[in-house]
Amino acid sequence: MDPALLRERELFKKRALSTPAVEKRPASSDSGSHKKKKPKVERDSSSGTKHGSDSTNGINIKTSSGYKFGCLAKIVNYMKTRHQNGDTHFLTLDEILDETKLLDIGMKQKQWLMNEALVSNPKIEVRDATYGFKPKYNLKDKKALLRLLDKHGQQGLGGILLDDVEEGLPNAAKAIKALGDQIIFVTRPDKKKILFYNDKHCQFLVDEEFQKLWRSVPVDSIDEEKIEEYLKKQGISSMQETGPKKVLPVQKRKKQSGQRKRQFKTHNNHLAGVLEDYSEGVPANK
Repeated sequence: MDPALLRERELFKKRALSTPAVEKRPASSDSGSHKKKKPKVERDSSSGTKHGSDSTNGINIKTSSGYKFGCLAKIVNYMKTRHQNGDTHFLTLDEILDETKLLDIGMKQKQWLMNEALVSNPKIEVRDATYGFKPKYNLKDKKALLRLLDKHGQQGLGGILLDDVEEGLPNAAKAIKALGDQIIFVTRPDKKKILFYNDKHCQFLVDEEFQKLWRSVPVDSIDEEKIEEYLKKQGISSMQETGPKKVLPVQKRKKQSGQRKRQFKTHNNHLAGVLEDYSEGVPANK
């Protein structure tokens, strides 16, 4: 073999052996970058953990506030239900928490219920550190409901919402069913039912001809003064004249200026020429 080629071969091998580090440099750089990435991933995970803890704390705060009002709503609903079932005796807060299974609440929440929430709630009545439900109408039985409806009708207050009756009358459905036709139901446009007292003394037949005449007279555009004037022209007295008359205030008499001269009755007219009048003093000529 040519010696020149052998020398070139040896030089090539030497160059190849002298440059292995250059060939391994990309591998070392990859491993270094891989090692550097690990702490970065760890930093990301730590920041993610921190963010997760912050969000958890935020949820805990919201849950704490919502939990308080959730406890209050549960207590009010429980007190309403037991009142409707006939259990109207008052309970202490510990008894209420025991009945509603809210024994895991903290002391701060318990103080909040005692000092703020239950005291200011319009549906809770406080009596000697005990609590009871406070309906709009506190009705004991069906007779009390009938008296209330009759009173509203006589005073012109109208009917009573069925929701208010069910709220304040224990076993309301049973009591209303027992009253039967003594109560009239009227459904409003908003689908809510109103109860009225069915006064049977006011039930009378009105002649159909009179009903037609009544409905044929339009009074929408006429005020009360014109209606009263029309009735007077027809010789009909209005209802206002039959009502109680207004009592006018008594006017005090004015004191007359000066003194009135006293007047005396004269007697013994047959001695008019003999007797003399000394009411104004003795005459000067005497």
